[in-house]
Amino acid sequence: MTQNLNSTTKIPSKDNKGTMLILSLLFDGIGMLSYLIPVLGEAFDFIWAPISAILLMVMFKGTTGKLAGVFGFIEEAVPFIDIIPTFTITWFYKYVIKGGQDNQ
Repeated sequence: MTQNLNSTTKIPSKDNKGTMLILSLLFDGIGMLSYLIPVLGEAFDFIWAPISAILLMVMFKGTTGKLAGVFGFIEEAVPFIDIIPTFTITWFYKYVIKGGQDNQ
């Protein structure tokens, strides 16, 4: 009985690309909120830059995550270039170009 239950129970995938896409779009949207308040928004970018870098490294592991984290930090820290959707571009690279494979 226990063996039958274990074979039919599905554990959700830890690396769900649909969830990752939604999170990527959400985090890119948060990063673009600075355009709503022109002067104070750039101060928000200095707070968001390290947070986005850490999120990129955690979400997209391996070399892809590290490079995206560095690029995301620079992109958010430098004023007026934070319109680039770094999370979504990284998602596209990982799941469409690389086919979801981790590169260590």
